[in-house]
Amino acid sequence: MLNAPTPPPAERLVLVASLFALAGLFAWWQQDSPHRIAGLLLFALPPLLLGFGALAGKSTARFWAGVFALGWFSHGVMVAWADAAQRPLALTETVLAVVIIFASSAPGLRARFGRKRGSDPTSD
Repeated sequence: MLNAPTPPPAERLVLVASLFALAGLFAWWQQDSPHRIAGLLLFALPPLLLGFGALAGKSTARFWAGVFALGWFSHGVMVAWADAAQRPLALTETVLAVVIIFASSAPGLRARFGRKRGSDPTSD
């Protein structure tokens, strides 16, 4: 299996900031829950750990952040649809999940669709 190139610092910082923001959002969201500890372990801990992994430049953390973000997106849409009182938090979760999906996928998208080195775009 080929290792994807390490993303530029700006992309990595967007991914890390989004993961940490999502962890903070989940921590704040769970503050009044009677099951606060379970909520923190289930919701806030994964993006926090993935954020530290992405900050260290681990490509597996970037991959799993993208995979988990699909679930966070679905959760955000579901809660936004079902509970009007929690809609602002759920929509924030949804937006952060989309940012995480694109930030974690950016190196692969660039490698797949980017211009090849040494190719002349006017020669087609």
